Amino acid sequence: MKNEENFLKTLKRQQIIFKTLLIYFLSLTISQADIIKPSSSIEPYQVVEIQLKSLQKNNSPSIDNGIEQTWEFAHPSNRKSTGPLDRFKTMLKGKSYKILLDHLDHEIIQENLTNSVALFEVSVLGKDKSYYKFKWQVEKYKIDGPFKDCWLTTMVSAPIPLGSSI
Repeated sequence: MKNEENFLKTLKRQQIIFKTLLIYFLSLTISQADIIKPSSSIEPYQVVEIQLKSLQKNNSPSIDNGIEQTWEFAHPSNRKSTGPLDRFKTMLKGKSYKILLDHLDHEIIQENLTNSVALFEVSVLGKDKSYYKFKWQVEKYKIDGPFKDCWLTTMVSAPIPLGSSI
């Protein structure tokens, strides 16, 4: 029984790795200005990874492209409180979240996963060479429409400073 559980865990990890690599390579083949759209085939971890990678290169290929990509995966309830897009851009460029823009590195650790909610701890190495921790939550959208069964971001906490990398 234990071997079977280990096998299933390994298989699940391999599926996540495969899907992550698939999205990565697909994103390389998409023209630079194209934005990845939410899809029911994109897993919760991948949503966070897409958002962080785009914020890491925010102004590539165009100004605020990373913020616009992040907005694509914002849950409608999140959009109501943080939008419209121009307001969202201003918020991300503000004191709390500007750390995410053009950051040097990040690590995503899954803390909890249910059928409808996933919570991650995200560590970010900012341009200032300091580490910060965020809680990042995504939820599966259940209402009919273009986002049905897509994982979308519902919450990103304020950053918690962890100290310098030097």
